[in-house]
This record gives sequence, C-alpha cells and structure tokens, in this order.
Amino acid sequence: MTGTDVLAAGDERLAPRSVLRRLLGRPELGSVVGAAAVFVFFSFVAGSFLHASSMGTVLYASSTIGIMAVPVALLMIGGEFDLSAGVMVTSSALVSSMFSYQMTANTWVGVGVSLLVTLGIGALNGVMLVRTKLPSFIITLGTFLMLTGLNLGLTKLISGTVATKSISDMEGFTTCRDLFASHWTIGSVDLQVTILWWLGLVAVATWVLLRTRAGNWIFAAGGNADAARAVGVPVARTKVGLYMAVAFAAWISGQHLLFSFDVVQSGEGVGNEFLYIIAAVIGGCLMTGGYGSAIGSAVGAFIFGMTSKGIVYAQWNPDWFKFFLGAMLLLATLLNAWVRRRAEATA
Repeated sequence: MTGTDVLAAGDERLAPRSVLRRLLGRPELGSVVGAAAVFVFFSFVAGSFLHASSMGTVLYASSTIGIMAVPVALLMIGGEFDLSAGVMVTSSALVSSMFSYQMTANTWVGVGVSLLVTLGIGALNGVMLVRTKLPSFIITLGTFLMLTGLNLGLTKLISGTVATKSISDMEGFTTCRDLFASHWTIGSVDLQVTILWWLGLVAVATWVLLRTRAGNWIFAAGGNADAARAVGVPVARTKVGLYMAVAFAAWISGQHLLFSFDVVQSGEGVGNEFLYIIAAVIGGCLMTGGYGSAIGSAVGAFIFGMTSKGIVYAQWNPDWFKFFLGAMLLLATLLNAWVRRRAEATA
C-alpha cells in the first residue's frame, strides 16, 4: 500500500499538520505571546521605551540573564535544577581575578584556570547527582551554600577584603575585555558583546536539541529517565554534561562580570539562579522536565529585560519589579500549560 493509499484510508499519522497545530506544538508559543504583550504595554506607558538607545539597554539586560537561562533551560528539559548557578558565576570571576593577581600571571592564565575550576564544579554537581540519587534540589542547594561561603571566606583570606584587587594593569587584560566585555555603537544604539554570546548559545543549544542525538537524549532523560535508560540512553552522562554546560555559561558570565568592572564583590550572584529558572519557565520549560526549548528561554530572558528596564523608563518605583516578575511567572506558567493541553488535544 502506498502512502497515498494510506492517506485515502484515513491514517491520521501521515496527514499533513496545519500551521495552527504546528504553532500550538511549539513550547515557546506562550512566551512569544507574553513578550509581545509586554512590549506593547511598555510602548504605551513609557515614552522612551521605543528609543533605539533604550533597546540596546534592554538587550544587554536580557543577555546577562539569557546567557545562563539557555543551559538552565536544557537542564530543566533534562529533568533537573541547578540552584548553584548564580553564585557559580561569581566563583568563576573570583578564581580568574585572584589567580591572575596572586600569581602575577597573564590574565589569560587566570581565565583558563577559571574555566577548568568552573567546569569541575559543574561536573561535581552532575556526578553527585547520578551517584547519590538525591534530588538535584538538595545537591545543588548544598553546592550553593558551599560556594557562597568559599567566595566570601577565600576572598577575605587572600585579599583581606570582600572584593578582589584590581587587575586592569595586568598583561592580557585588554584582550580579555575585548572578548568578554567589549561593546560597539551602531547609530545611537550601544551593543554589548554579551548579546553575541547569548545569541550564539541559543543557536548552538537549539541545534543540539533539534538536530543531534544528544538532544533526543536530553528530552528522553527528562521525560522518563528509567524508560530512557532501558532503551540505551546514557542518562548519567547526559545529566553530567548538562551540569557542565551550565558551568560553561557561568564561566562566560563570570568573565564578563570581572572584565566589565575590573574587581568582583564576593557576595554577588546570590538569588540570580531563580532569575535563570524563571526565564526558562516563562519560555515554556516544564518544572517536571521533558519539555521546552532554548529559543523559549531567550524569549523569557527578553521579557525579563523589557520588564526590568521598562519599569525604569516608565519612572515607576523599582520596588514593584519583583511583583511584576512573579505575576509574569504565574501567567506564563498558566499560558504554557494551556498551550500544551491544546497541542495534545489537536495532535
């Protein structure tokens, strides 16, 4: 029987899907609708929101969250969390700064050592998860507390203060800054290099999820780890790799933090892990795993950037920011759940 005969017989599996069905099947649909609503809202209430220079600021705020939201989204699709992601960014910056300063080495040496240490932290999270079988919430909460204490304790022990010493006059600083903290101006728009890092990570993560075997492993591990393991998916290796991906993004963000401001405060980063998770959830990731997209996390980060800067441009009290962020989280979660139900009903 040919494919045409099957269709004539009414086999729905081979029937062409409508555009509406394909759209409803995209996990980022709800976040795109939400982003459009936020954009229109602030376009009306904040006169300067649509200025070209304002868009550069919004994109920068979005990118600082988006760089981390991408691997956090992949980790959530794989069924896990990382509560240490925020302080890991600071740890990465501190290692790079203090190693370069104390060893009087080229700053690129500190950057390389920081990469190895940060990836080691990510691998440790993953290995502890798969070996102990404890929930990722417990594992990474422990890492969060340990890194918070190490960041403060080691910085005070080595530097004598809660901040690192300046490394701006060290060899290699300028080229490191060009890679991690440069910016350029197009017309009246000031664009930061973090925007390129962000878009690059989104593109790579999307390709991995949709075009590679590893992407299938991530979805399978998050959907049902036992079933995935039974059909040969390397669940343990996949989850360790996802934690190392979060660590790699933390290294990028940490180097940006260091080479943007020259010094690092050891107490920074606490609480940012929730912003990364919120961006991923707003972007369509389910808390239960197995569903989501990298593009959705980018849209979620963009909503964060528009909201954080839109409140400023509207000249509202910034104390209301967390209220709007919480409201968006709830609304996006409800919208994403509705979209998924519609997608399953029309599948």
